[in-house]
Amino acid sequence: MDGRGLLPVGVESPADLVGRLAEVGYLADEGLATAAYLGLRLHRPLFCEGEAGVGKTELAKALASVLDAPLIRLQCYEGIEASQALYDWDFPRQLLHLRTAEAAADFDPTAVEQELWSRRFLVARPLLQALETTPSVLLVDEVDRADDEFEAFLLEVLSDWTISVPELGTIRAQTPPVVVVTSNRTREVHDALKRRCLYHWLEHPDLAREVAIIRRRLPEATDVIAQAVARVARAARSEDLLKPPGVAESLDWTEALLALGANDLGPDNLDRACASLGAFLKYREDQERVAGRIAEWAAAG
Repeated sequence: MDGRGLLPVGVESPADLVGRLAEVGYLADEGLATAAYLGLRLHRPLFCEGEAGVGKTELAKALASVLDAPLIRLQCYEGIEASQALYDWDFPRQLLHLRTAEAAADFDPTAVEQELWSRRFLVARPLLQALETTPSVLLVDEVDRADDEFEAFLLEVLSDWTISVPELGTIRAQTPPVVVVTSNRTREVHDALKRRCLYHWLEHPDLAREVAIIRRRLPEATDVIAQAVARVARAARSEDLLKPPGVAESLDWTEALLALGANDLGPDNLDRACASLGAFLKYREDQERVAGRIAEWAAAG
């Protein structure tokens, strides 16, 4: 690996990466761009924590676009096992091949057995796909949902980027992928995994950046509606809600308001705003708490 790591051509600083990410629709602040820049340059996994909806998963998608590389996603969940992340054997195809071979006149059991456990019948799961695909961006999404055993296994893979398949031997990545690990902090992830990565906590964007994100993702949105939605979102996040809205919810609500013909959150559109709160808030208690304050928050300077 040279001194540039995996940086794309033309990216010489975090500021350059901010510009390239903006070109693909992702508006990163200086702190996040610096963490991503160092991850690419030093070829280290990037561990992103933050509340749901702040743009962790979207960062991986944006980096894949900037690098013109496929995004390979490993979605973690409770009970996930190593085999579901590494590889599996295609038993139905193996059985069909065996039956076809047995029906042939020149059936050779030894040769057929070797064929059955060859690469052609190996189903690559996300981690193996990432090892065998160069370049690629591996997104390990919501690692906090997995258990301690899977976390330890993941740390081992991230440390040496080799996978042992007993029937085939060791598979090693020629060039390890760009790795983005995300966590919503539903539980604490062990320090050993964090030490392997560069760490960054993603905050909700400030008002100006959230407005810019809305207008970038929804060009039909005027500055008036984008400002109003962003103000309500920021105010709602300061309340003790069951599930504060993220940027993703701000975008969904703006899109819903536009679909209903609302160009602002003034008195004439309050009924539409309340009727479409399901795109913004996912609990009835939160909707009831926010509905009566939309006009106040939208008008706040």
